[in-house]
Amino acid sequence: MSPLDDSVSPRGQFTTTHWSVVLRAGQDSSTQAQDALARLCQTYWYPLYAYLRRQGRSPEDAQDLVQEFFARLLEKHWLRAVAPEKGRFRSFLLVSLKHFVANEWDKMRAQKRGGGQTVVSLDAQSAEERYRFEPVDRLSADKIYERRWALTLLDRVLARLRDEQAAAGKGALFDALKEGLTGGRDSVGYADHAARLGLSEGALKVAAHRLRRRYRELLREELSQTVASAEDVEAELRALQLALSQ
Repeated sequence: MSPLDDSVSPRGQFTTTHWSVVLRAGQDSSTQAQDALARLCQTYWYPLYAYLRRQGRSPEDAQDLVQEFFARLLEKHWLRAVAPEKGRFRSFLLVSLKHFVANEWDKMRAQKRGGGQTVVSLDAQSAEERYRFEPVDRLSADKIYERRWALTLLDRVLARLRDEQAAAGKGALFDALKEGLTGGRDSVGYADHAARLGLSEGALKVAAHRLRRRYRELLREELSQTVASAEDVEAELRALQLALSQ
């Protein structure tokens, strides 16, 4: 069983912070709003890059498109059109990119490459290295976007959990148990890890249970940032599982 399936109901835990990242980024120009927008850009730039590459764009054009798209997102205040009742942010973002490519990109190609502002820091070499590992023939551009969204989100959750555990002096424990967060409980060799950490096997299993629970909490928290309700978090969790299974 995947840790994503071993869950508890989040309905009583859905806080007023949901949707706040998108709304702050769209409604004002404060430092907090700009930080929120920067976070969104860093989260979504590679899924959008992978989508464009699968559409047949060159690495250079895909990089320029992502940069210019995020620049327009900021300059034209497109995020003001986002509302919780209109659907999920990731869907809004992909539809907006498609519209941008269809209606704006040909005009902008006449301009000097790189003439636009840099909104998000893109590691071009890393992006292409990551893209080489995408399934070659099996997934459409839209499905590539969904899968990279899912994997990027899980990476964020894992990084947050790693930082939490390190701050609590439990970095070694996290390293021993992290495979069980993404690969299932059977991937954890409890006896070997317990002996190395100086714990009983039972104590290590209890720690693993707590770590999985916190992992699920952080996952739901990340999902809640760009949906409107607890029910939507459940739907996004199912979408994430589907994207990872393709």
